[in-house]
Amino acid sequence: MIIDVHAHAGPWFFATDVGAAELNLALMDRYGIDRQIVSASEAVTYDMVAGNRWMAEVLDVQPRLLGYVVINPNYLSQAAAELDRYAPTGRFVGVKIHTTYPAQPLTSAAVRRSLGLAAEAGMPVLVHTWDDTVMGLVDVLEEHDRLRIIAGHMGGPAWRTAVEAACRTDRLYLEPCCSITDRGKIRYALDRVPVGQVLFGTDSTLVDPAIALGMVADAELTELEHEHVMWRNATGLFGLGEAAA
Repeated sequence: MIIDVHAHAGPWFFATDVGAAELNLALMDRYGIDRQIVSASEAVTYDMVAGNRWMAEVLDVQPRLLGYVVINPNYLSQAAAELDRYAPTGRFVGVKIHTTYPAQPLTSAAVRRSLGLAAEAGMPVLVHTWDDTVMGLVDVLEEHDRLRIIAGHMGGPAWRTAVEAACRTDRLYLEPCCSITDRGKIRYALDRVPVGQVLFGTDSTLVDPAIALGMVADAELTELEHEHVMWRNATGLFGLGEAAA
C-alpha cells in the first residue's frame, strides 16, 4: 500500500508534460501508488475558487484521488467560504496553503490566520515550506490545539531545521518530496523524530514520483518504518479508514 499525500492535478506553466488528472492515475499505476491526495494547480497558482471547483469535479469521477481545499492567505473570507463548501463533501480531506505564489511568507500574519481557518475546519493542512522559517510552525501549533501541519518538502534546503521543528511538537509532520535529493534526508528524519510523523509524498505531476521513491529506497527503511511512512501515517492523519483500502 502506498498513499501519496502531496500531489497536484492540472496544468503548470513549467516545461513538463502535465494536464489532465488521467496523468496522475497513469503515474500512480506506473509506480504502484494506490491513493493520492491532490490539489488543483490552478487553485495553487492563480484562482483558488475556480481551481477547487475543477478539483471537486475530478474527485467525483476519480475514486482513487482525494483532495486538498486550496486556500489563498490573501483572501481570507473567500478561503473560509471554500472550506465551508468543500470540507463537508468527504472527498476533500485536507487543506493546502502555498506561500510562494500568494507572496505571503510562512511567518506572515495572513498565513497564520489561514492556518487558524484550517484548525477551525479540523482538517490537516499541507504547507509549502522552503527555508528556516519552517521553525515558526511550532509557535503556530501551540496557538491551535486542533491544528495538524504537514511541512511540505520538509523545508526544502532547510530540511534539518524542519526535523528540529518536528522534534518539538508531535503535530508537525514531515513530507520530504523535493527536487533537491540530498543524500540521507529521510534517514536523518527517522533517526530523530517518531516514525508516526513522516509521510510519503511525490509532488506529482510536477515532479516524477521516481524521485521520491528513490529517496525512500536510499533510506533503507525497516519493515515497520516502511509501513508507517508509505501509508499507515496518512491513514491515521487524514482519517481515511476503509477509504485507504
